[in-house]
Amino acid sequence: MAGSTYGTIFKITTWGESHGKALGVVIDGCPAGLPLEENDIQRYLNRRKPGSSSITTQRKEDDAVEILSGVFQGRTTGTPISMMVRNTSQISKDYSEIASYYRPGHADYTFDEKYGFRDYRGGGRSSGRETLGRVAAGAVACRILEELGIRVWAYTRSIGPIEADMGKFDRSVSLSTPTAMPDETADRAAVEYLERVKRETDSVGGCMECIVDGLPAGIGDPVFEKLDANLAKAVMSIGAVKAVEIGDGTQVAARKGSENNDAFKIEDGIVTKDTNHAGGILGGISDGDRIVVRAWVKPTPSIFLGQRTVNRFGEEIEVHIKGRHDPIIVPRAVVVMECMTALTVLDAMLVNMSARMDFVADFYGRRRTDRCTKS
Repeated sequence: MAGSTYGTIFKITTWGESHGKALGVVIDGCPAGLPLEENDIQRYLNRRKPGSSSITTQRKEDDAVEILSGVFQGRTTGTPISMMVRNTSQISKDYSEIASYYRPGHADYTFDEKYGFRDYRGGGRSSGRETLGRVAAGAVACRILEELGIRVWAYTRSIGPIEADMGKFDRSVSLSTPTAMPDETADRAAVEYLERVKRETDSVGGCMECIVDGLPAGIGDPVFEKLDANLAKAVMSIGAVKAVEIGDGTQVAARKGSENNDAFKIEDGIVTKDTNHAGGILGGISDGDRIVVRAWVKPTPSIFLGQRTVNRFGEEIEVHIKGRHDPIIVPRAVVVMECMTALTVLDAMLVNMSARMDFVADFYGRRRTDRCTKS
């Protein structure tokens, strides 16, 4: 299977299936000397693990990470970092009957058409559990970005018809509410709505938003490796994401240029902007302002209501999907979006180190000076 590797310099490869023995990731290109321990990874994995509230799947998994290589005495060594999370609560018999038919809204049919064979237990590689590896790797990327004074965080903007009031935005609230909303009032309304949807054995979608603060201007490339294009690809690669926006997104289509352009100004000797309709990116390159990325997520396709479909023998049938499923994907996908954003931003920064001769000369000039000083 192609397509399990992401990145240019900070490169990750995820592996494993929902109902296999384990899932994990290998990171290649992580700089040596980064302070790193399993707790740095675990706190991110805890935000996406199942069974954490009444609005998530009741599959119980500790999702405990094991760092297998690339870290010695609490610091990265510069060699590949391999991390693993063991599956402990898979109930494969819940999925045995779907081997013969295609679940609406899932990748069952497309996997069969592509490979002529599929792991039907929980969706195999197309399962949401594949994102464990992304989150583990993204936690490392976030750790590096923190060292550079760059913060990345994502949260739930809306669930069904319930939207968070950004005037009440509180990041600490988004880390504690079951919906990952930054507004406690909206969180309570969304939980009530989700409980009603669960009783109806249905599911809903929503919107996630991710912010990057502290990213300097000049990151990204102007043609095929645009920062916004790579962010869109990274976020769109998360299962169930159906649309991505940068900055004001689709709203800009109804504006005039005079309304949408962000005016530049000098503030404390630094180039800044009056507004940020562009979402911190111009011409595929960061402009020094806050990066804003938004993702729209479809309802969970696994629902207990009867649905029409076809089986592998070409017969039309009605199915009732069994198993343990989230009534909404968004709250657990928020940290995945955060991590994919961090991976993309960090990789772009590492690529950017060779963009200018003065960057290269400065780096190697300092290394030569350091060697002379030590000798």
